[in-house]
Amino acid sequence: MDALDRKILAELQRDGRLSVTDLAERVGLSVSPCHRRLRALEQAGAISAYRAHLDAKTLGLTFDAKVFVTMNAADRRTLDTFEQALIDIPHITHAQRLFGDPDYLLHVITRDLPAFQEVYDEQLATLPGVQRLRSTLVMKTIVEDRPLHL
Repeated sequence: MDALDRKILAELQRDGRLSVTDLAERVGLSVSPCHRRLRALEQAGAISAYRAHLDAKTLGLTFDAKVFVTMNAADRRTLDTFEQALIDIPHITHAQRLFGDPDYLLHVITRDLPAFQEVYDEQLATLPGVQRLRSTLVMKTIVEDRPLHL
């Protein structure tokens, strides 16, 4: 990956809806070479998807929580079953396995506190292998979806 590829990626992080013509102009290439580089970046996996970024608060999803999960066992079967179950909970927008304690960090967004309580009680607390859940509320988001530093 060279400097032009990084410029293409940086521009697309700023605006994923750019046409190839506009992208080529911004990075100083003609359309054909820009299109070839773009396809190569997609095929290499550097660009994994194009999507719209939705504003949760505008859509009425105003309750933002982080949930820390400690597992009661660390065997492969327990972790695989737990991780597979996470995929079925649509309110989890981000899930990460961590080193140390706790074992997982979940980002959960819901409409309000009662909706979060329902997700917590009915779904999170019943996940396989969970020993303990701890949650904290997001007071304010300072940095969100920052483009990767290339």
